[in-house]
Amino acid sequence: MKYRFFHILARDSAAETEILNRFLAERRIVAVDRQFVADGCNSFWAFSVTYRDGASALEPVSALGRPDKAKIDYREVFDERDFATFAALRTLRKELAEAEGVPAYALFTNEQLAAMVRGKARTVPSRASSTPPASPTESCITPSCYRRVRGWSGP
Repeated sequence: MKYRFFHILARDSAAETEILNRFLAERRIVAVDRQFVADGCNSFWAFSVTYRDGASALEPVSALGRPDKAKIDYREVFDERDFATFAALRTLRKELAEAEGVPAYALFTNEQLAAMVRGKARTVPSRASSTPPASPTESCITPSCYRRVRGWSGP
C-alpha cells in the first residue's frame, strides 16, 4: 500500500480539490483521513490517502485488499421459483453452520448452492476424512450436516 498527502487551502480551493478528486477516482482507495487545520486566513484541509499500488478504481477489491470476484445477484439469475429454493438453501446452510459451529461458507459457497438449484450437484462431499479442505470453496460439510441436506425436500 502507498500513501499520498494533500494540502487544500480553505479559501480558493477549486484547483487543489480537483487534483484530489481526480487522484481518488483513478485509484483503489483503502482509506482517507482528513483533518481541518484552523489558522485564520491560512486554514487548510490536510488529507492522508492510503491506496493500493497498481489497482484501478474499477477493479473490485475485498476487505482484505485482494481482488474480489464480481458479486452475483441470484435474484437476477434465477426465476422466482428457483430463487425461493436458493433462499431456502441459504437459510438451511445458516442453520447447519450455527449447529456445527462453523462459518456458513465453510459448508457451501453461494456458487455451490446455485449449482444445487440448477441440478448440477449430484453428490455432497463430506468431511469424514481428517484432511482439511484444500480451499474455502471446497465443501467441508460434516456427516450430520450431510444427512440433513440429503433429507431436505426444498421450499
